[in-house]
Amino acid sequence: MRWSVGIEAEGDRVFTREEVVELADAVAASSGVASGIGTNRYGARLLVVADTREEAVAKATEIFLAAASTARLPTGPAAPIVRSEAISEAEEASELP
Repeated sequence: MRWSVGIEAEGDRVFTREEVVELADAVAASSGVASGIGTNRYGARLLVVADTREEAVAKATEIFLAAASTARLPTGPAAPIVRSEAISEAEEASELP
């Protein structure tokens, strides 16, 4: 099943356009988009294939942390993940009017 997973990390400074663009480039291979320009949070929405919500979040978190590292963004204690959410294609389709 395909899942759309959103993840955000929060740091102690404002993230620049250049940093978030680097993150966007790093998540593009996973059909990802990045956010966070001018805020103290940076994030991404990724598409992953998984059997369960927990597996989807775990896979997306691994991709997200690798992309953050590639973009030279802080992770771990310096910018912990503060939000993650996942919605399956089936759930998304059932919410359409």
